[in-house]
Amino acid sequence: MSCANCSTTVQDALESLDGVVAANANYATDEGTVEYDPETASLRDVYDAVEAAGYGAVTETVTIAISDMTCANCAETNEAALASTPGVVEANVNYATDEAQVTYNPADASLADLYDAIENAGYSPVREDESDTDSETSARDVARENEIRRQLRLTLFGAALAAPLLLFLVEKLVLGGGILPESVFGVDFGWVQFLLATPVQLVLGKPFYVNSYKALVKNRRANMDVLIALGSSTAYLYSVAVLGGLIAGRLYFDTAALILVFITLGNYLEARSKGQAGEALRELLAMEADTATILKEDGAEETVPVEDVEVGDRMKVRPGEQIPTDGVVVEGQSAVDESMVTGESVPVEKSEGDEVVGSTINENGVLVVEATKVGKDTALQQIVRTVKEAQSRQPDIQNLADRISAYFVPAVILNALFWGVAWFLFPQALAGFVEALPLWGLLEGGPTVAGGTISVFEFSVVVFASAVLIACPCALGLATPAATMVGTTIGASNGVLFRGGDVLERARDVDTVIFDKTGTLTRGEMELTDVVAFEPDKETVGEGETAADGGALSAEPSSELSREETVLRLAAAAERGSEHPLGRAIVEGAEERGIDVPDAASFENVPGQGVRATVEGAEILVGNRTLLKEADIDTARADEAMTRLEREGKTAMLVGRVRDGGGEVLGVVADADTIKDSAADAVAALRERGLDVMLITGDNERTARAVAEQVGIDPENVRAEVLPEDKSAAVEGIQETGRRAMMVGDGVNDAPALATAHVGTALGSGTDVAIEAADVTLMRDDPFDVVKAIRISEATLAKIKQNLVWALGYNTAMIPLASLGLLQPVLAAAAMAFSSVSVLSNSLLFRRYTPDEDYRLLWR
Repeated sequence: MSCANCSTTVQDALESLDGVVAANANYATDEGTVEYDPETASLRDVYDAVEAAGYGAVTETVTIAISDMTCANCAETNEAALASTPGVVEANVNYATDEAQVTYNPADASLADLYDAIENAGYSPVREDESDTDSETSARDVARENEIRRQLRLTLFGAALAAPLLLFLVEKLVLGGGILPESVFGVDFGWVQFLLATPVQLVLGKPFYVNSYKALVKNRRANMDVLIALGSSTAYLYSVAVLGGLIAGRLYFDTAALILVFITLGNYLEARSKGQAGEALRELLAMEADTATILKEDGAEETVPVEDVEVGDRMKVRPGEQIPTDGVVVEGQSAVDESMVTGESVPVEKSEGDEVVGSTINENGVLVVEATKVGKDTALQQIVRTVKEAQSRQPDIQNLADRISAYFVPAVILNALFWGVAWFLFPQALAGFVEALPLWGLLEGGPTVAGGTISVFEFSVVVFASAVLIACPCALGLATPAATMVGTTIGASNGVLFRGGDVLERARDVDTVIFDKTGTLTRGEMELTDVVAFEPDKETVGEGETAADGGALSAEPSSELSREETVLRLAAAAERGSEHPLGRAIVEGAEERGIDVPDAASFENVPGQGVRATVEGAEILVGNRTLLKEADIDTARADEAMTRLEREGKTAMLVGRVRDGGGEVLGVVADADTIKDSAADAVAALRERGLDVMLITGDNERTARAVAEQVGIDPENVRAEVLPEDKSAAVEGIQETGRRAMMVGDGVNDAPALATAHVGTALGSGTDVAIEAADVTLMRDDPFDVVKAIRISEATLAKIKQNLVWALGYNTAMIPLASLGLLQPVLAAAAMAFSSVSVLSNSLLFRRYTPDEDYRLLWR
C-alpha cells in the first residue's frame, strides 16, 4: 500500500465480502484485521479479496512430507487438520507423493503449528531444516527409504511365518479339507497354526490396529486400515474361538496371517512405486552443481560450495563444467547444453550479454558468468517448486474420487455387515440366486461341522471378512494423483511447466489457440529494413531553409545527410528512450549507418500508438496513423508507402513533426521481424487436431495478415491493432462465444490476456510478469511446445481415466463377488493389494511417453 487511499480500497474490498463482519486496513502498519463468519467466508476468500483489489497479502508456502499415510482417506484427514489450523489459507495433501503443500499467514501460523496439526491427526510429519535445502531433500529421501525398508522387513518376517500355513490353506481350498491329520506325534496342528499366526497378527497387524484407532477415535472417520483390521482380526479371533472350543467350525489362522502378508507386500510395492514416480524430479535436483569457481578482484580463483555463491559474483566455467547458478555471460563464447531445463537436445550458443541457466553444461569455450539468481531463486529450483505445486493441485475429475472415498469405507463396512447377516438368516433363499457358489457345496450337509461341512455362521463370517477386505479405496485415491505426478514431471523434462493438475485438465479441453505475434510466432528481433522520405511541405519551409538541404526535415539541416538519413535521424532520436523492440531496431539501424543521433529533450510512450519526443525544438512523433491523426497531421501522402510495406509483412511507422503550430508527415520507417522456424509447423499441428488458431496483435491489419498467411492462420482469425489494455477484452469476447481459449504470449502487455484465457501460456523467454500470470510456462521460445503442452495434457487425462476405470471397475466387480460368498478372505486381501499396485504400475508405464507424438488410445 502506498497511501491512505490504498488502505481504504483494501478495507472496502474486504467489507464487501460475504461473511465479513468487520474489516480494518492500517496503512501505517501495513496490516489488516478481519472478523468473518467461517461458515460463510474462508481465509482463502479474504486473501483473494485483497488480491482482487490489486494488492498482495503476505503468505508463505511450504511442502511437508508425511510418512505414514495408507490411503486417500488419510490424505483427506491431514488436509482437514491443516485447513482448520488458525492462519492456514489453503492446504492440499497428495497421497501419491505423501506430501502436504500448505499456504499460511506467517503472522498467525508457523511451521511448528503445521507439524503439530499433522501429529494431532495421528500422522508423522517429516521435520526438516527450513534453511537447508540439502537437509530438506535428504530428510525426505531418508524417510522414504526407511518406509520402504520397514515394509520389506515386515513382509519378509510375515512371509517366513506364513509360508507353512500355505499348506493348510491349499488343503482346505484345493483339496476340500480332511486330508491332513489333526495332529502328528501328539502335536495338534491347530496350535501350530496359532503359534505361527499370532506373531504375524501382533507384528504386521499392529500398524493397522494403531491407525484404525487413530482414524476412528481421534478423527472419527474410517480408512483402509479399518477394513484390514476388521478382516484379519475377524479371521484370527474366530479361529481362536474355535481352537478354544467356544464355537464349532474350522480354523482360519492361515487366512488371518496371509491377509496381513499380502497387504504388507502391497504396501511395500506401493512405497517403491511412489518412489519411482518421483524419481525424475529428484534426479533433476541431483543435477545441481556442487561447487563454483569464483573470480576474485585480484584475478585469483577460489572454489567454493555453490550455496556460498552470492548475486554479483563472477564465476569461471570451463568446458565440460556445470554453470553453478543462473547468470549472464560477461566474457567468452560457448555452446551450452540446456536439455535438462528445456528438453532441447541441441546446444545453444552463448556469448557476452546472454543469460544462462544454473546446472546446465558448458560444452566448449571458457565462460565468465555473473550470478544473477542463487539458491532457491534459480530456474532449476523454480521448476521443481512449480512441479510440486502442480502435483498438489488436482484436476476436477479428482472430485469424483474424493466424493466416493469420503463414503467408501463406511459403505463397505455396512455392506459387509448386511451380507453377513443376510447369509446367516436366509442361507437357502440366497443360495437360490447363486448357482456356482464354491463354498455352497459345503452347506449341503446342513449347519454342522461333521464330515467337513461348514456352518451357516462360519460361512457368514467368511462373507463378512471377504466383503470387507476386497474393497480398496487406495486404488481410487491413487488414480488421479499418480498420473498427475508423472504427467507434470514429463512436462518439466520437456520444458513445459503446468501450474497444477487442474491446468492439465483444462489444457486438454482447449478448442481455440490464440497467439500473440511479436516474440511468440516471430522472433521479436526487429531489424530496420526501409526508410522512406517525402518531399517537404512548401508551406513549412522556413526562412533560410531549402528543399535541397532537407527543408522541414531538420531544424538544423545538413548537406551531409540525405533526406532518408534525416528522417531516420529524427526517428531514432525520438525512439532512443523507448524499450520497445520496434524502437530499438530504429536506433540500432541509425547507429549502424553511422548517423549521429541527438538526445531528446522530452519523451512520452503512447501505449498502442507509438512515441512522441521533443528533438531540437520540435515535437517528433513515430507511430501509427492514430498517433499522427490525434496531432492533426494528415497522413494521406504516406498511404501508398504504408500499404506496400505492410503487405510485405513489415511493421511500418509514420514519422511526423509538429513545429510552430503546424504538423506534417516526414516519412516512413519500417522494421521486419522473422517468423520462427517452428511457427508454421505448430499452427499446422494444432489445426490437424481440429483446433481453431487465431492471431491477436497490436500491429496493423496488413502486417498481421501477412504474418498469418506465412504461418497458416486463416485471415478471418486475425485480430489486429488491438491495444494492450484491450487484449484481455478481446480474449474474453472470443470466449463469450462458447470457446475455451488458450492464449499464448510472452510480454507484459499479454499478462492480462493470459489471466483471462481458459488457459494462459507464457513463453519462458518472456517476462516474469507474463510467466506469473500464466497457467503454463514454456521454458523455450518455441511455439511448437504449445502442441506438446496439449499432448501432455491429453495423455495425462487419458491415463487418469484408465486408472479410474480400473479402480472403479475393480471395486464394482469384486465387492458383489465377495458379498455373494464367491471369494475367500485371503484371495480378497491379495486382490486388494494388487489393485493399488496395478494403478501405480499403470501410471509408471506412462513415464515412457514423450510428447513428440500424439498419445492414442482406442477408447479415447
